[in-house]
Amino acid sequence: MSLRVGVIGTGMIGRDHIRRLTTVLSGVSVVAVADVDSSVASEVAATVGAAVLPGERLIEDPGVEAVLVCSWGGTHEEYVLAAIAAGKPVFCEKPLATSPSACLRIVSAEVGFGARLVQVGYMRRYDAAYQALKDTLDRGVIGAPLMMHCAHRNAGVPAFYQADDMINDTAVHEVDMSRWMFGAEVVAVRVLCPRASGNAGGLPDPMLLILELSTGVLVDVEISVNARYGYDIRGEILGENGTAALGDPGLVVLRRQGGLTRPIPADWRLRFGPAYDAELRDWVSAVRSGSPPSGPSAWDGYAASAVSAAAREALSTGRRVEVRLTSPRPPLYDAH
Repeated sequence: MSLRVGVIGTGMIGRDHIRRLTTVLSGVSVVAVADVDSSVASEVAATVGAAVLPGERLIEDPGVEAVLVCSWGGTHEEYVLAAIAAGKPVFCEKPLATSPSACLRIVSAEVGFGARLVQVGYMRRYDAAYQALKDTLDRGVIGAPLMMHCAHRNAGVPAFYQADDMINDTAVHEVDMSRWMFGAEVVAVRVLCPRASGNAGGLPDPMLLILELSTGVLVDVEISVNARYGYDIRGEILGENGTAALGDPGLVVLRRQGGLTRPIPADWRLRFGPAYDAELRDWVSAVRSGSPPSGPSAWDGYAASAVSAAAREALSTGRRVEVRLTSPRPPLYDAH
């Protein structure tokens, strides 16, 4: 019996996940979709034979066993809380919600329910290159970690993209990755902005975040969202006895006609496609088996939101800002 899933949000990521669920994974079917634009929802639904329902009704529908939330970030809290109230597993694309307080309401609801139902879409934890880097670190190959240098470069961004999005939508991936990679919370953040690129279009682009972890590790994150040349993700850890850097999964280095070339992905779908496949495969497997999700939790979503809030404050004030986690981590998430 296939797991019957409803998908809320049929924009780019929602459509990509629907394709993934229906053509890449097995044991799952998309039975309902929702979107603020009903014509888009109807068009997508027709391709997979799904019903079109309002988001609230989709969650309540007894024919929907689990929910994917891929809608605009401002709607995430409402839909995730409704899924918890209905006792249904819910996979929520990042961000979990648009503020730390909203994320805490989700954490409180899940704790009140008494079991983990929420997984957040921080897919880098499922990327083969990041997993290999973490394995190298955990095995002590380079000794104790001291620093990590990261770069997150986009060829370009949509016209509606704002300065805060450089933190909320872009750097937040490195925030969650850093917490997972080093098993530590971010305790303070600084944001530095050099001279803006001529391609910046009014954004503070590029931007440098400096994350201070509770273990004393420093992580610097270069964000450049108008790099023009492609989608380029980099990461290197400096340890006491050596360094370890991300590899380039699936890329071929070509030597011909007196030159050496290596392709650069055009966007996130090409670079992280297999990671998206893996995270949803893991989520579907957990839901079908009745197990709690093993991926990023609601607490992880809250912690990332708290760091993002501190980074936004650091951007606006130019000061070092401490991260304020206003609640101790509930025991529900201790095994995570």
